[in-house]
Amino acid sequence: MSSFDDFGPPLRVEGGLVARSARGEIGSKWWSRRFVAVLESFALGTRLTRGRAYARRGQVLSLEVAPGVVTASVQGSRRTPYAVSIRLKAFPELVWAKAEVAIAEQALLGAQLLAGEMPEELEEVLAGVGARLFPSRLSELTMKCGCPDVAVPCKHVAATFYLLAESFDSDPFRVLEWRGRSRDELLGRLKQLRGSGAAPVVRPSGAAAALVGVASSTGSLWEGLPFPPLPVHPSLPADLLLRQLPEPPSVLGGAARLEELRGMYGRLASGLPE
Repeated sequence: MSSFDDFGPPLRVEGGLVARSARGEIGSKWWSRRFVAVLESFALGTRLTRGRAYARRGQVLSLEVAPGVVTASVQGSRRTPYAVSIRLKAFPELVWAKAEVAIAEQALLGAQLLAGEMPEELEEVLAGVGARLFPSRLSELTMKCGCPDVAVPCKHVAATFYLLAESFDSDPFRVLEWRGRSRDELLGRLKQLRGSGAAPVVRPSGAAAALVGVASSTGSLWEGLPFPPLPVHPSLPADLLLRQLPEPPSVLGGAARLEELRGMYGRLASGLPE
């Protein structure tokens, strides 16, 4: 059986994907930390440690996420980089349909996703329809690497895991894409469900109502577009409504007008009592 000691040090590369964390834990958001915690719970020992060192040296040259599979190119001790793939079953369409309805039924959760955020409650909602966000057993993952090391996962796969976790920090929707739904597909479906009345509307009050009033007074910027329902919650960003609407046309101010409104929302949210 091959072991780590059978191979020389990895070849140095330029322009690789370097882990942002130089020491300590990898992952800063709850979903990336959860993913790393799941991996480390599989008791893979020093293979993960070596993979983390590879990730910090920039040995991972590329990383791509698609429904059901993550692919990477990792430079090892041989001249040709190793091709890595990590497969995790995408949820079937029926499961995704149930998940989307469950998300849309919770106004706060749906609004946070539409605003580009990933609330912790999402994991529980998905589990409730039989869609666990993260694997619970190592056997759910199919891992392959072109290196001669027979250990699974090898350090090249482990390095890919850590860079994948950091990519989740930058774009939480990558987690969902691995499970079969891209950002655009999921958000488009949620908007359809909310627009059709499938999701309950939480009527705003207090400062939030004033913010909606500002948006309504500028309705000509988005003529013909219904304003999305606005749930009330202290953790929601003040510009939540603006995030869900397209940029106004240039004749009406375009991006500059949007920034002006965003500043107005921020001032109102900080100055008006609930």
